[in-house]
Amino acid sequence: MKTGTLYGIGVGPGDPELITLKAAKILSQCHHVFAPASERARESIALSIARHHLRPDAKIVSIEFSLTADRSDLSARWARAASQVAAVLRAGADVCYLTLGDPLLYSTYAYLLRELRKQIPDLVAVTVPGVTAFSAAAALSEFPMGEGKGGVTIVPTSDDLQTLEQALAGNGTVVIMKIGGRFERVLEILDRTGRIQQAVFVGRAGLPGQRVEPDLHGMAKPEPGTGDLSVILVHGAGEAVP
Repeated sequence: MKTGTLYGIGVGPGDPELITLKAAKILSQCHHVFAPASERARESIALSIARHHLRPDAKIVSIEFSLTADRSDLSARWARAASQVAAVLRAGADVCYLTLGDPLLYSTYAYLLRELRKQIPDLVAVTVPGVTAFSAAAALSEFPMGEGKGGVTIVPTSDDLQTLEQALAGNGTVVIMKIGGRFERVLEILDRTGRIQQAVFVGRAGLPGQRVEPDLHGMAKPEPGTGDLSVILVHGAGEAVP
């Protein structure tokens, strides 16, 4: 029996209308849909965005991903998740795997794809790109991502935040992602490096509770969860701020 095709579908940052035509077409035809959900979420955000485009009889399976930093635990979890998907593919059915933003930018899809290629060496995979969170944030805040020959650096925050400080020491635009509970520490670094005046905050782009803040000084005492699903864009040193 011919193995089914894996489709990695980027559903964009939040607005269902930002799903590409190609993604919408594939989703409307796919019987088996796998959607990632965090340990804290009741439903996958990616699924809530894509649901309107799914066929009525689609079989939806939620895959819980862990926030642990334990690499062996993560590897074991993704191996189990890949086994679930592989069983459907080996039965000859196509599978759609949903992911926020773009499938190959800080996405769970990359882990799943890697594990599936171990289990099914001749796997046929089609990755459908999606609108990134920072692209949506730039559009909402009228933030030019790149100007002239200036560089753009994407930084996922980590617990030590050293990489962020190094990026802010340069001259180009900095995109700060994966902020989560480190929001206040990120603000401190922006203030200390003199870049806070050049930054704009966008939270939950295209989702309920969307927030665009051009004045980060006013966010010094954020509510819990402010950093979740958020992006901070920082103009390059010397660039004009709109």
